[in-house]
Amino acid sequence: MTSASNSPTLDGLFRRSLLRQPEALALVDPADKMRVTQTPPQRLTFAQADREINALTAHFIDMGLPPGSVIALQLPNTVEFVLTVLAAHRAGLVAALLPQLWRQHDLTTALNRSGARAIVTSSRIDGVSHADLVMNAAAEAFSIRYVGGFGSDLPEGMTPLDHVLAGPFMEPLPPAPDARSAAIITFDITADGFRAVPRTHLNLISGGLAVFLESGMPQGATVMSALVPSSFGHLASSLVTWLLSGGVLSLHHPFDSAVLEREIVDGGCDVLIAPAPFAQGLADAGLLDRAPMLKHVIGLWRAPEQVESSAAWPATQAAFTDVYLFGEAGLFGAIRGSDGLPATIMPGPHGAPRAAAGSAVAGETLMTPRGTLGLRGPMVPVLAYTAQADASNGLIPAKPLDYVDTGYQARLDRGTGALHVTAPPSGVMSVGGYRFLAQDLGEWAKRLGDNAMLTALPDRLSGYRLAGRASDNGCAREALNELGLNPLMVEAFRDRASAE
Repeated sequence: MTSASNSPTLDGLFRRSLLRQPEALALVDPADKMRVTQTPPQRLTFAQADREINALTAHFIDMGLPPGSVIALQLPNTVEFVLTVLAAHRAGLVAALLPQLWRQHDLTTALNRSGARAIVTSSRIDGVSHADLVMNAAAEAFSIRYVGGFGSDLPEGMTPLDHVLAGPFMEPLPPAPDARSAAIITFDITADGFRAVPRTHLNLISGGLAVFLESGMPQGATVMSALVPSSFGHLASSLVTWLLSGGVLSLHHPFDSAVLEREIVDGGCDVLIAPAPFAQGLADAGLLDRAPMLKHVIGLWRAPEQVESSAAWPATQAAFTDVYLFGEAGLFGAIRGSDGLPATIMPGPHGAPRAAAGSAVAGETLMTPRGTLGLRGPMVPVLAYTAQADASNGLIPAKPLDYVDTGYQARLDRGTGALHVTAPPSGVMSVGGYRFLAQDLGEWAKRLGDNAMLTALPDRLSGYRLAGRASDNGCAREALNELGLNPLMVEAFRDRASAE
């Protein structure tokens, strides 16, 4: 049995590339970073990135954050995110990923649920003062002892981390790495409510291997990631696959396709990782013809029930891999064939065709007795989703499950035995990757008066979209902002005239 000290960690994968090619380009910031965070973009070699990771690691240790502490991160898809995650792991900390659209209510809930001792953010992201949001949330989380931020004009009490990266430091003496210790915490909404989902380095690397092996991504690839770093699926598909490849990770802040295309062409990217509907839209707009160097496209489906009905991938030089995301429970990937249609999914081990015969690198799919999809395997955090065992007769506890029930409705084809994901979990709404309980939408609407309504409508691209109605939409938006709710709920009450 492999010992924890010999098992790979994320920092161990980074150091492997550092030793092999210290002066090779490693990380590239979004070209429009100045617009997004009001800070200039960076291009770092492995050696330069290692120096900045060491500077942050020494700082976190000097600030008295003991190994095993949780450090929450609400950062955009920039170099600072990658550096902070790797520095946190080098210091023995656990990185909790906070979605960018979360505001004070969700932030406070996550900080208290995870027992975070520290939090790091950017001064501004897309014009929003995340530094102020984080300071307000930290004031309501009694466990928080440290708050740091990148950028300028930080509020009083927040440590400026740009100075830490640029300043002198003592070489840190980090704790011994342990691949079986927690590496990240992400947050999920299930029918049972809000839950924190911790994962070890081994869990996280297993998820990245599922994507890396299935897509056929080459060693030394130049990878363009157009994902918001806020979930297990996003981290496994981008940061972990980059570490496994040992190439270049170029980062793109979502939403501007013109900037993305220019970055792909100018950077000579041969791999694109993006939300699947967005990637398909780029292909329809002719990106593949204008970027002949692009050989692999990895599309993430936050609404995996939509994969089978998606359009065929154009038969070009770029292979397309569907990555099915099931909240924070797990994922699997399936590369499309020459016909461009989604691959047939069979129950049982997945990811095995690219591995040694008889081994299931990625994990396993199964049908549960409830007619839903179950996942098990090295990436799946079973304990995080397992409710307390019910006593079958009041004395003997029921046998705990060895899989996670994702809640997604599924069926088996009687003729072929193929597995079909047919519907999302009952009572859970997903809006662009952000999940809500349907009942919570009604509860928030009630706070706005008897005539207010907030509901989720089916949407082809994002699964659902929110729509709201109140006697005064402007007042409703102000009230939801004051409650600290995220912009998806607030903008559901936009005036129709202004939305056109």
